[in-house]
Amino acid sequence: MYVFENPVLQRELLVNLRTKRAFVLLAVYQLLLATVVVTAWPSDQRLDLTSNPPSATKLVNLFFLGQYVIASLMAPSFAAGTIAGEKERKTYEMLLASPLRPGAIVLGKVVASLTHIGMLIIGSLPIIVLCLPLGGVSVYEVLAAYLGLIISVVLFGAIGVMCSSYFPRTSSALVVSYLAILPLVIGACMFWASMASDGDLRLKIATIVFPAFGLTAVILMGAAAAGRMLYPPDVGSEGKEVIDLEREAEDAVGLVIQPDQFPDRLFAPPKKNELMADGTNPVYDKELHSEIFSQGTLMLRLVIQISILLAIPMMGVFLFFQQQHAPWFGVYVIVFNMLVGPSFLASSITNERERQTLDLLLTTPLSPRQILWGKFVVRFRITLVLTSFLLWPLILGAGLNPSLWSNWPTVLGMFAIVITVCLVNCVIALTCSMFCSKTSIALLTTYAVLLALYVMPPALSTLARTLEMPGNTIAWADWTGVASPFSALFSLPLNEQIAPDNPVVNAGNVPIVIGYFAFSAVVVLLSTAAMMLRLRSRQGLSDG
Repeated sequence: MYVFENPVLQRELLVNLRTKRAFVLLAVYQLLLATVVVTAWPSDQRLDLTSNPPSATKLVNLFFLGQYVIASLMAPSFAAGTIAGEKERKTYEMLLASPLRPGAIVLGKVVASLTHIGMLIIGSLPIIVLCLPLGGVSVYEVLAAYLGLIISVVLFGAIGVMCSSYFPRTSSALVVSYLAILPLVIGACMFWASMASDGDLRLKIATIVFPAFGLTAVILMGAAAAGRMLYPPDVGSEGKEVIDLEREAEDAVGLVIQPDQFPDRLFAPPKKNELMADGTNPVYDKELHSEIFSQGTLMLRLVIQISILLAIPMMGVFLFFQQQHAPWFGVYVIVFNMLVGPSFLASSITNERERQTLDLLLTTPLSPRQILWGKFVVRFRITLVLTSFLLWPLILGAGLNPSLWSNWPTVLGMFAIVITVCLVNCVIALTCSMFCSKTSIALLTTYAVLLALYVMPPALSTLARTLEMPGNTIAWADWTGVASPFSALFSLPLNEQIAPDNPVVNAGNVPIVIGYFAFSAVVVLLSTAAMMLRLRSRQGLSDG
């Protein structure tokens, strides 16, 4: 009943593995890994296979770290919609009323959501086998790395399923899952890289310590998800949970949002006690008072608490003890906005389509500009306020650390880059919501576009330098950084007081910074024009 005769597992496997997405994803995944291997393949004409050449070791490390990051980021996208998707499809009540045990349901969901990723990992074995004859790593280290990869994927999938049981929307579960998983991924990559010189100790930790803690966490989170299904909260019509914001605030643990006080009222307005004024944009009023928090504030409270908890130690390290790495704090703020910001904007239009109210909205006398403006301003304000909470440590660092006083243009540049990122992320998410049919698809499409724009340019530049490619290739890779705020952050100049031994950091690369702002302006203008044309034509926007 739990595995071989589990109808939930059988149904999920048939649905997930027979889609076109499954075959396309497998092909893209293998091509990405093969590209990494081909690009990093040693260029030496003659290799001494009796020793461990550094080029081969570099190749294997790039392969494993690249695969680990890709698989870890993919796991929540499969698992976060397992239970929340039932609520969105209005089949959650039917699942609760079935004779299946909650443990069987949770186990079936976890196994089904991770089977596809398991196929991707197994499919990468032939590629790594090609690298073994080059040396640099033993077979036991390869097996330990794959064991750690599988345990990590199972752990991240369990986190996604547990979040899916607590949230009514896939987008909310996905965002919280990524926020919880991101520190674990960074910590694991740092551990693997730092222990490269001590292979035996790394092997023992990866095969003994990590699996024990990982599997224990998986069992505990699975039990929590099963317990929530055994004793579910009040479920109303169509499988929607009955949420009372006042009762939720009374039962909340930790942060409590109080809409009548500052600064909570900036992103969580109080209840509306009067009629809408004449001339008010009805879309703006509806989004502000009923749309954003109609499903409770759990996701928002978790996001704020997790982000602040991570920001405090990063502030101490990057703004006080290692000021030469100050841009890394800006990287954290940008990554936070990349994960959280699109979750509000990606559902702007798709929610109307899923509720079958988009046709009604399009037949109102409201202009396309009023519809877009009303939806964008409210949700952009929330993302900007949440991101601003993480900019306070930067203000404190710049005000309390004398080393940063003489770098005030760089600090202002970091603020400008973060605000620009907020704007670009929201515009891209709203555009994806306009052209996609479902909220989950719009959110994943937004993440894919942002990863391509933000991560690919610095990855290309780093790879070109790591492999010691020709100077013109490195210069071309650097110029792709005009699309990435990460490249712009590290192109800001720092004076010798902070980085006395790094002339490259001192000089910076101001043209890359200027190019980033210009590129962002072009992206915003083109995306806005595309959305306006889409709304005015009204083609492909019907609910059907």
